[in-house]
This record gives sequence, C-alpha cells and structure tokens, in this order.
Amino acid sequence: MDLRQLRYFLAIAEEGGISPAARRLHMAQPPLSQQLRQLEEELGVRLAERGNRAIRLTDAGEILKNRAEQILAMADSARREIQDYKAGLTGTLVLGAVSSSGLPDAHINAFHERYPDVLFELHEGNTFQILDYLKGGRIELGIVRTPFNSTHLDCRYAEPEPMMAAFAGEDPFPGREQVSVADLRGRRLILYRRFEQLVRETCGEAGFAPLVCCTSDDARTAINWARAGYGIGIVPHSALARESGLSGKPIAHGRLRTQMVLIRLKGRYLSTAARRFFELAEPTFRHL
Repeated sequence: MDLRQLRYFLAIAEEGGISPAARRLHMAQPPLSQQLRQLEEELGVRLAERGNRAIRLTDAGEILKNRAEQILAMADSARREIQDYKAGLTGTLVLGAVSSSGLPDAHINAFHERYPDVLFELHEGNTFQILDYLKGGRIELGIVRTPFNSTHLDCRYAEPEPMMAAFAGEDPFPGREQVSVADLRGRRLILYRRFEQLVRETCGEAGFAPLVCCTSDDARTAINWARAGYGIGIVPHSALARESGLSGKPIAHGRLRTQMVLIRLKGRYLSTAARRFFELAEPTFRHL
C-alpha cells in the first residue's frame, strides 16, 4: 500500500464510483479498478461493494477512508515542511479557524506585512472540527473558541469578549448600554449551537426558559437570521463587529463570555511560517 494507491482509493470513495474518480484523476477506468482490486487483495478485505453505477464503502472501506485522509494530509504537510526548509520563509501557512473568527484580523495583517511571500490556506469549521483537523495533521495551527479540552495543546488566548444581543431595526432595549439575562425573557432568540446549552442554563438560573426560534451551527447564520428580523441573535462580540445592518448590546453575565484561542499540537513539528505566526501572536493572543 503506497500513497498513490491511497489517493486513488480516496478519489473513488469521495466520487462514489470508478468512472467519476477516473475522470477526476485523468486516467482510464480499467487501471483504476485494478488498483482497487490490488489494494483489497493486499489488505485481505473488501473495501467497496460495486453497483451498476456507484459503489458503497464497506465498514473496512470507511476505516481506510478516514485513515487515508489523515495519512495524505500528513504527507502533504511533510512535503510543505521540506519545501519551507529549502526555500526559507515562503510557502503556505495552513490554518484552521472557526467561522466567527473574523479573519483576516490584526494578527494576520501584521504577519502578512512582515512576511508577504507566505501564502495562506484556510480550513473553516466549528471548534471541534478544527481540533480534529489539527490532530489529523490537516492544518498546522487552529483558531478556535473556548471552551474546549486544551490537553496536549499549546494555547495563546485573546482577550475575553462578551456575548451580544444582536438585533435589526428598532432597539428592543432602549436607553441601555448593556442588557441582563432577565431582559431576554419572552424574546425570540436565535442561538449559535456552540453556546446553546450555556444560554439555556443562564436563562434557567434567571428563572425562565428561553424562547428559541432558531439554532444553527454557524455564527454567521445566526447573524443572518437576526438581520432578517426573526429575533435576537446571541453571538460573540467579534462575530458581530464587522456586520452591517445589525446593532448589538453586550449581555452582562459572567458566564456569557468567550475567548478566541490560537492553538498548536504540543510536540509536532511546525513549518517556519507556522512557528513565526505562533511566536508573533502577541498582542492579539497571549500565553496564560
């Protein structure tokens, strides 16, 4: 089993068939089918069930697909590391970031000004997806939100920021610079699922169940629903800061706060670009 076979197998798995995979790989179907058979013979298991027009991965095929993604990501990372070593501080910095990170930010801009020849490759997802990308070697550094398990991670923390009550149109809280959790009673709320449980708990502590009209996996979606007038979006301050057509007021509650965190996996080699990016994190991110 070699990297070429893994790339062939992953293309078949992702495309759902030999024909579309062959087109993607710019090769004929028979040799691709032969590669799949050879891989199955070597491993001693059937990896895919063939149909007339499509294939379906077996349980063994699903296991290999997951491992192949990790192996190929690490191989690509190793190739970039060697290229960086040869070329100096150029190449590509591979980052993962939550959608509410607000990139590019001041740190990205300062890094780009100092190292203009470094390119960026960005993978987006929620905090737990970014952690998986980091552990699997798909990315070198991640930008995520608290809370999360920081075991085996080096972390640099941004300043804590409040959760905001975001709204369109007329101010539902006139004359106030900030709102309390009690002020959310009876309001139609739009929640970013990352913080749904926390919002429900703090509302419960205030003696009421929140009226949730929408939950989503992306802070930008929560913001869009609030902008459309469906209710009040509960989102991090930095996610709201760059949005037009919306106003917001901080929610005065010690638990309804979050932090952006720059993370790397302890003990893993970093390319020169990633290492400089992590080292130059201050003042945006600080080691606590």
